[in-house]
Amino acid sequence: MTYRGQPGTIFEIMKKDLHPTDYRAVVFQDDSAGFAFLTQSTAKTNDSIKWEDGHEYPLVKLHISSASHPFFTGEERVIDTEGRVDRFKARFKAAEERKGALANKAKKTAARAEKKASTAKNEK
Repeated sequence: MTYRGQPGTIFEIMKKDLHPTDYRAVVFQDDSAGFAFLTQSTAKTNDSIKWEDGHEYPLVKLHISSASHPFFTGEERVIDTEGRVDRFKARFKAAEERKGALANKAKKTAARAEKKASTAKNEK
């Protein structure tokens, strides 16, 4: 596309060969919702899947799509594909155990100090 500015000058607005030309049919599959769709894409992948029409297409796996995103579904649910919630719970449990162990250690130390003080008092 060209644009004519002042008389006798021509400016090019769009760059040539900017967009990819290697589009191909690709299946995108949402792992959390069991939803898949076939579309044109340049996405690279090593996986493939046999589609409903009997042909085999490259497969791109998604963690979230319109079938599982709360904005589109209207429901709120936790999608934890990386194990973040489990890691948090494990850290929280370990912290509680450390807190309990320190409390027991403090009780034992206080009991020893009290016993030592009472022994010293009895010796006088």
